[in-house]
Amino acid sequence: MDETAFRSELARDGFDEVEMRTIAPDLYNSPHSHAFEVRALMFAGELTLAWQDQQRTFRMGEIFRMAAGCEHTERFGPEGATYLVGRKHRA
Repeated sequence: MDETAFRSELARDGFDEVEMRTIAPDLYNSPHSHAFEVRALMFAGELTLAWQDQQRTFRMGEIFRMAAGCEHTERFGPEGATYLVGRKHRA
């Protein structure tokens, strides 16, 4: 999926905040959660998410989703990561 199509999908599905993010290499974020739903499309690098006894690494072209309130960790790869992220805040 390309950036334009993904942005359209986010808007259609009610994601009210959208931004392109670039994260530094080898960054680790300890367990935390967000008060909003997340959907993101990876453009470069890699991100490993761990949640509810699961772990998955996302790379270019893959989409990750995280429900609001889901506790997770984030580990960015040796090249960091660039992704387009949408956030849907609770009404």
